[in-house]
Amino acid sequence: MQRYLAVRPLTGENGIRLFCFHHAGGGAMSFAGWRQRVGPGISALPVRLPGRETRRKDPRITDGARLVEELDADLGGLLDEPYAFYGHSMGALAAYRFAEHRVRTGQRPPELLAVGACSAPQLPSPLVDALLRPELPDEELIASLGGHESIPAPLRSRLSWLHGTLATLRADLFLAQSLRSAPMTPLPCSLAAYASEVDPLVSPAEVRSWEHCTTARFTFRTVLGTHFFVRGRELPRAVGEALRCEAATSDVTPYQAG
Repeated sequence: MQRYLAVRPLTGENGIRLFCFHHAGGGAMSFAGWRQRVGPGISALPVRLPGRETRRKDPRITDGARLVEELDADLGGLLDEPYAFYGHSMGALAAYRFAEHRVRTGQRPPELLAVGACSAPQLPSPLVDALLRPELPDEELIASLGGHESIPAPLRSRLSWLHGTLATLRADLFLAQSLRSAPMTPLPCSLAAYASEVDPLVSPAEVRSWEHCTTARFTFRTVLGTHFFVRGRELPRAVGEALRCEAATSDVTPYQAG
């Protein structure tokens, strides 16, 4: 079984697999409910990075190139059929770099790269740079990333888990910095970007700048919620609609649930 997948692909499934990459400090639970909400013809498969949830004992990754190599080795066998990526915040950078690697190495690219709550990879990220100050207190770190909304509710009252989550969050910020450090190369696949008008961390204009990251179709949409709108109902439905639209205008045949 793949180490990076939180759930197994369903046996006999022949639809479009949507691999979902979580935000910094988050995990696969960020995509709870997505398998039902994305709608027919799509199988949502949350990706879980090491250092959290069931992989909390695995060494955390802070190097973007190493992450991409591990993702390709672990998930590459599932990417010969139609697939797509969704990445939220830091996960958008991971999804983009993985897609970029697939294109650069002559492998099948995703049908669609969907990203949310993340400025485009060619833009600077002064917030991340500021949050990597070693003397930054935990409470200031949490407040800068949207307050306690950035920490899953079950962990907020468990100090040992909270300490581990913050350590993972700091490691993820280094990972995000690494993922943003390489030059941007436009992808040949369609790209859909999602933003919130009230996101305190990323502006809609910064998210719209993803339009420069594709040579194919680009769509942009605002959705309800703050920075963590990934947990709402509107986003997975929107991503599912975008992917079905992409399938309808290409050679991809959506899976029809029996």
